[in-house]
Amino acid sequence: MELTAAVVAARMDKLWRRELRMELEDSVFWSDSTSVLKYIKNETSRFRVFVANRVSEILRMSNPTQWRYVPTTYNPADLASRGVRVESFLKDEMWVCGPPFLLQPKETWPVDPDDLGKLTAGDPEVKVSAIVSVEQEKDNAVTFLINRSSSWTRLSRVMAWILRLKAFLLNIRKRKVVNAQFPQPASEEGQLKDIKLCCGHLSLEEIKNSEMEIIKLCQMQRYSEEISCLQRGESVKRNSHIYKLNPMLDDGALRVGGRLSNAAMPEESKHPVIIAKDLHISDLIIRHIHQVVGHGGRNHVLSKLRQHYWIPSASVAIRRILSKCVVCRRLHGTTGQQQMADLPVDRVSHDAPPFSYVGVDYFGPFDIKRGRSLVKRYGVIFTCLVIRAVHIEVASSLDTSSFINALRRFIARRGQVKELRSDNGTNFVGAERELKRAIEGWNLEQINDTLSLKGIKWTFNPPTGSHHGGAWERLIRSIRSVLNSTLRSQSLDEEGLQTVLCEVESILNSRPLTKESTDPNDLEALTPNHLLLLKTQPCLPPGLFHKEDSYTRRRWRQVQYISDLFWKRWIKEYLPQLQERQKWTKIKRNFTPGDIVLIVDDSAPRNSWIIGRITEALPDRRGLVRQVRIKTQTSTLCRPVTKICLLEESAQS
Repeated sequence: MELTAAVVAARMDKLWRRELRMELEDSVFWSDSTSVLKYIKNETSRFRVFVANRVSEILRMSNPTQWRYVPTTYNPADLASRGVRVESFLKDEMWVCGPPFLLQPKETWPVDPDDLGKLTAGDPEVKVSAIVSVEQEKDNAVTFLINRSSSWTRLSRVMAWILRLKAFLLNIRKRKVVNAQFPQPASEEGQLKDIKLCCGHLSLEEIKNSEMEIIKLCQMQRYSEEISCLQRGESVKRNSHIYKLNPMLDDGALRVGGRLSNAAMPEESKHPVIIAKDLHISDLIIRHIHQVVGHGGRNHVLSKLRQHYWIPSASVAIRRILSKCVVCRRLHGTTGQQQMADLPVDRVSHDAPPFSYVGVDYFGPFDIKRGRSLVKRYGVIFTCLVIRAVHIEVASSLDTSSFINALRRFIARRGQVKELRSDNGTNFVGAERELKRAIEGWNLEQINDTLSLKGIKWTFNPPTGSHHGGAWERLIRSIRSVLNSTLRSQSLDEEGLQTVLCEVESILNSRPLTKESTDPNDLEALTPNHLLLLKTQPCLPPGLFHKEDSYTRRRWRQVQYISDLFWKRWIKEYLPQLQERQKWTKIKRNFTPGDIVLIVDDSAPRNSWIIGRITEALPDRRGLVRQVRIKTQTSTLCRPVTKICLLEESAQS
């Protein structure tokens, strides 16, 4: 309360100086609260939020030297805050005139106490400054060796050699003491025994003893309190996380007591050794058992582990170790995924004619009769990425020239193409190179008609990324479905194949793009033919056009209206169906340069897939990586993330 009163006093001083419009020589603030004066004059300590904010406001409007101490008996404010009788108030002039010392020189004013510069010890409003010093515990040589090991087998063998050396040195020391008391000449048999002791092969018993010594040492780091209780003959405390295991000591090792003492099992399985899950040797043991069982699954590893060791929450530790196993990732790892991309502009543009944005692919082959022999023919599908219309051409082969001829026939019938999308086939890549050279020649001859391919942009999907061309791959499946039900086992000639493919094209272009309604009053389902042919009973409002509109210039009004009606329904009925992501809904980790990956090869067994390192990640406009460049032992490849498996993350990530 006194601190708040001090804030009000400072605010009033600022207000009076502004409103009086006259220069004041000085302002003096009086308070009988030594705590408030200590807060204001303090220059070293920090206060809690409430006190700190108010002291800061006071110091912004005044100076600490302006604040002075007044004894309670001379403080007029106490008359109002503590209350006074009316008779005494009328007789006392201190409320009106102030304390009498104000009329005296400053030298006679009350003197501040000596301890105003020091805060009261234990003041709850003062922030306590805590200084924490951390001293890193240095590992001994054995602990350092354990933490630096990457193999349980190698660690146990190294420890066995260390124990053998220890026994050898102790034996030499003991012999020296004995020889000092009873001198004897060194025998050749004793020397041979020493050499054999140092250089002989490690026995199974020595390796087992070394493993137990490692486990005992690590147990002392985590379960020293439990071991001390058992050594004193006491039970383990209830707050210990191994209390329910009823632990016991066996030759200095902490083992599970459990309830299986009478079971027909080996002693190691009835009373396995307890090892904390956060110890480094726990990871080494799990990794060793995982390799012993042939990189088996989590349950297999857990079953094998429990035969000798008991690791609390072992399933969590096993899952963590197995998820980092490079061999398991190579054999069973899943391919990369990323959230399904937004639809490109050429899938949602309604301001361009049909077949302005086209996807192209081959399908087949088909065996046709030519005389007495059979020859192969291929289908070339061109699909409009906007209205999903289909155009099918027949190609005589898979070479570049055959494809260029099919492309020219398509453009001659359907008009100029703005952008072509295709798989990364060799015939398509070769076609682009030849078309570029042809376009240069056409430019020299100044051919600028509508059939020129100068304005075509060609976009290739990444190699093996078939899902990037799902728009035409799904239509090829529909074509096969129609052909299988139509042709069956019949053999066609060239003319018959062209006729059948034209009929298939018509069937696909009459397929509905929107859901069919059962209400007879609803509009007919939208199809590509509504715009291509202006047929399939386009739904026109009755009475809008007259018979005269079919003649001369007025015919364009009907065509224009039908086209406009198609696009309006396309936007309202078809586009909303593309809003949902059918799969790949979550954003996954981006592949980064330096990641070690396994490159999927559908034509080879998994063990033969090659390993590479990512040199460049190719993100889209949203920053999500969908393609990567991979450096292998022999070449550099470009692959979609769905065709690679992550083996090891880069150090930068």
